[in-house]
Amino acid sequence: MSQLQAMELFVSAAREGSFSAAGRHNGLSPASVSRRIGELEARLGVQLFNRTTRHLALTEAGKAYLQRVEPALHSIEDAEAAALALQSTPRGTLRVHSRMLFGMTVVMPLMPQFQKMYPELKVELSLSERRIQLREEDFDIDLRIAAPKDESLMQRRLLATERILVAAPDYITRTPAVREPDDLVKHNCLTYWMGANDVVWRFMRKGKLKEMTVPSSFSANNGYVLHQLAVMGHGIALLDDYTVSGEIERGQLRRLLPGYRVTNSTFDEGIYATFLQTNYLPGKIRAFVDFLAANVPGQVKKGGLLPMRLQATRRVSPR
Repeated sequence: MSQLQAMELFVSAAREGSFSAAGRHNGLSPASVSRRIGELEARLGVQLFNRTTRHLALTEAGKAYLQRVEPALHSIEDAEAAALALQSTPRGTLRVHSRMLFGMTVVMPLMPQFQKMYPELKVELSLSERRIQLREEDFDIDLRIAAPKDESLMQRRLLATERILVAAPDYITRTPAVREPDDLVKHNCLTYWMGANDVVWRFMRKGKLKEMTVPSSFSANNGYVLHQLAVMGHGIALLDDYTVSGEIERGQLRRLLPGYRVTNSTFDEGIYATFLQTNYLPGKIRAFVDFLAANVPGQVKKGGLLPMRLQATRRVSPR
């Protein structure tokens, strides 16, 4: 292992707080990480970490070394990015992370067109519902549903979105009317799973905010599942408008409480391409973000985003 690679491994272990995590990000076993950092310590003649079976902490020398090494590595990354930015044709590997529903229904259908434009660029698309760490997990772009607040990150909004309440016509006709947020206590709400806490939806009307815990017999960490259950008439779902536009147009879903803005997190919503702040934006990142900015709105307007439709089953009325 080169000295540069050993320095990168040291920074990863220092930031992650464990050799195991550093190993996972670099394709190495914890024992290999420990051995290679030990070799670095021997070359420097200082101990960089205090090690116990349960804890890994930087020594004073390790803290001083990290303060010098990390900016140097960032400078090297900037130099590489500057060189890559001068390439006339983007090439190499582009690692992209996206929320599941957006990745499946919007990004994936656009990939054949993008890769036809840039045949020398390999795209690795990872889908999950968590917020990833771009630098630590070696991703180039993260497609998020909110603008990042971290000053080390840059973003470009690809799509303005709004969360809305929807239900199937069949569900609406056989259940009590929903005229105010408080009426939801009589209904089954299909909710996004956000941990063991109660599900809270926030309502805004004429500048007045109302928060309420909503009843739910079903939660999922995937918007696709909630979407399909809403279409099947199983309850009321809170979903991004672009994911249900086709179903609303076809009469499969109807919007509820249109006079309210509704969210389970923040009212500042949209789809953002997020990437690391750098003096020289790599050509592969610029090409992908520009492509999405030009094509995502059109893909969304096509409607009918989801590739398969589940058949409706016999419904059970809410309690």
